[in-house]
Amino acid sequence: MITGGQSYVSAPPAFSADGRLLLACTGRTVSVFSASTGMLVSELEGHEGDVTAVVVAPPPVAAAAAKVASYCWTAGLDGFLIYWDFAAAELVRKVQVGLPVHSMVIPNIARISRGAEIYTPFAFVSVEDTSKPSNEKLRGQLRIYDLTKGRQVGSLLAETRKPEMIVASSSGEFLGITNKRKLHVWRIPTKNFKPDKIRKIKLSHTKNLNTLAFHPNERIVASGDATGRILIWRGFGNAKFSGSDGAKSELDEDRGDVRGNGDADTCTTWHWHSSGVRFLKFSTDGAYLFSGGMEGVIVVWQLDTGKRRYKPRLGSPLLSFVDSPDSSIACVSCMNNQVHLLKMPNMEVMKSIAGIKLPISSPNLGGCFRDVYGFDYSNKLVAVPTEDYCIQFYDLFENTEVSEVQVCERNFQPVDDITMYISLVSLSIDGKFMCTVDVKLPEEELGGLVTLKFWNQGSRAGQYFLSTVIYEPHSDAGISAIVFRPGKNMAVSSSFGGNFKVWVQSMLSKPSDEKNQSGWRCQSVGSYKNKPMTAATFSSDGSVLAVAAENIITLWDPDNNALVGVIAEALSPITKLLFIGTSPFLMSLSQSSKPQVAMWNVPNLSMQWSYSLFAEAACCSSSRSEFAVLALLSCPDGETLAEQDGVILLFDAENPKPVYSWSVKKARGGSVAFLKGDSSLDANSKNMIDGEESSLVYLNGSHEYVIFDPRSNEELHIGKSAHKNIQTEEPGPIGYASIFGELPKLESKKDVPEILFIPSERPWETIFSGSTHVLPPLTKLCPAFLASLLEKRPVANE
Repeated sequence: MITGGQSYVSAPPAFSADGRLLLACTGRTVSVFSASTGMLVSELEGHEGDVTAVVVAPPPVAAAAAKVASYCWTAGLDGFLIYWDFAAAELVRKVQVGLPVHSMVIPNIARISRGAEIYTPFAFVSVEDTSKPSNEKLRGQLRIYDLTKGRQVGSLLAETRKPEMIVASSSGEFLGITNKRKLHVWRIPTKNFKPDKIRKIKLSHTKNLNTLAFHPNERIVASGDATGRILIWRGFGNAKFSGSDGAKSELDEDRGDVRGNGDADTCTTWHWHSSGVRFLKFSTDGAYLFSGGMEGVIVVWQLDTGKRRYKPRLGSPLLSFVDSPDSSIACVSCMNNQVHLLKMPNMEVMKSIAGIKLPISSPNLGGCFRDVYGFDYSNKLVAVPTEDYCIQFYDLFENTEVSEVQVCERNFQPVDDITMYISLVSLSIDGKFMCTVDVKLPEEELGGLVTLKFWNQGSRAGQYFLSTVIYEPHSDAGISAIVFRPGKNMAVSSSFGGNFKVWVQSMLSKPSDEKNQSGWRCQSVGSYKNKPMTAATFSSDGSVLAVAAENIITLWDPDNNALVGVIAEALSPITKLLFIGTSPFLMSLSQSSKPQVAMWNVPNLSMQWSYSLFAEAACCSSSRSEFAVLALLSCPDGETLAEQDGVILLFDAENPKPVYSWSVKKARGGSVAFLKGDSSLDANSKNMIDGEESSLVYLNGSHEYVIFDPRSNEELHIGKSAHKNIQTEEPGPIGYASIFGELPKLESKKDVPEILFIPSERPWETIFSGSTHVLPPLTKLCPAFLASLLEKRPVANE
């Protein structure tokens, strides 16, 4: 069994103490990447639930830093805190919490023992009390655990509606969470820690707060709200935290914010983001504040002046920003499941760790993205439409991105509403051709456009170049399906407008000094009683074309475009058709209010058997007479279950009784496909025949997947990996460097005479160039521009 597709951005990553490795939460594992190459080095496997936090153990003193540089703590939804040696990928110990842990920080705390300060790890965790009913108002709790003794200490720090993200200052003196419109801040005694000496204040705001960050040196806290504002509280807690060693103060922790005499000296508001702020992070020296959100732009604020500069065009909404102990590198996590490694301070993207792109979520499109994946069966790739109008080709066996194909040449703005999307992706069986359908949504019922594009494969897998573009191939009607004919350069598109079209490839002759180019043209058009054509498929040898006219299946000769047969009606409109291998059977899928999975005997033009199933997707083997159906488990109220919300059923075409079945999670929006397995997966397969598909891949609604042998009794678990493309360990230093370390790189300094600035003779060509984020306002640009057009003459002294 092979798993992959986990999210790399579900929680903020963490750098190792030397800054050479990056630890990221990926499902039930922690993936360790090289910060220099971006390649996977190792994985930490031990959690039974998703990992939600990773904290590198802070070195207590410089002398012992080398001993703890490769140790970290992780927390997960399985209710365990695990201590790892990530250099050796070994589990050291476990601490049981008993409740799902959603966030964890471990401040640098010392405890006095026998008159000496001893570093003692205490974990502050945000847990969810699952013993309370789901409608309970306070299900989130903040607890303290002594990681040395493995038990909880003290009482609850706070109770919240849901588990909140905990943020700690770099010194470990302050902790904070956002809770609706309040900011909760605790002062932790770091020298002689005792839970009863922890003090707390609240800072209030008029809008819901999303994130916060502490200044590394001064008593300053920043917080971002849901409207894009950033609030800077300076001198917070001067009254409440003024007592020595956390002595109690007479002030009430519920005092209002700075506008109402709260416990802060001043409060400053900055505003640039157009929507909610997703992260805030101070630089290590405290001079700058980094912020990010839906715009996909990192904003760098100068703390003293409020001036800002930008790192734009990251291509996706931003989730978190993490700096490294090595000040020359940092990383930013994006919502498209990418982690960019940045070279500081200019924030140049050095490497990108790219996972499979996450599903497109838009309430305005409903079910437009159901089962729109394409599969390159020859190269074991899945083609996933992305939000920025691309097709991502992802290697399922290596769990890595292969390439991205830009389908629509349009600028993507994450904050804008979706006005265009890719509705269909189809690849030929040999992977030589790809067809895409992109839809431009109408604005106020005007301006909608459907575009059909044919692509030819390049020199390597996942590389395609555009061959033909057809605007509105079926007038103004939408396209329901695209299929390629096996063994021929032919494709068929079916339309809701009541027809289907047969497309063939033709060579366009060019002069002798130019290469011939191939294009696609329409060869014929077919229809059946002007009914909407809702699905289409070819037989395995390509001799028969089946097209669904709503709930009627029509059979055609694709060469002559002649109707050769009609099969009886189904219960409801058919959304998918599949010929089952080389057998004489045809499977139909209906996904309306009367769902149905039916098997048809094509020679007899009759139904073999049928089930009433809420099917999400289906696939068939090209060589065997078997097929798989991904079905949803329905509840009495029509919704799906939260945990095991789907089932994969493997059928033999002639027998209505399932051969195998597997319960799966996140079935809505998922897909299934048969693939040719690799040697590692097929080593124990007794039913493997040369050239046959021996593996079944299940891709769930979150784009996580599992590849397994459908004829084994193995239980499916997404998150436990058995096959990974892991880079070998980086070579260590040798010779002089292994004993004394690397020599510092010295740059030669030459005395360069100072050159006075000479303005350009044609300043109007460059005065308006540059990013729109950094251009000054027109009130400053226009006088300078007009002054540059005037000729300046020296005035002679009289």
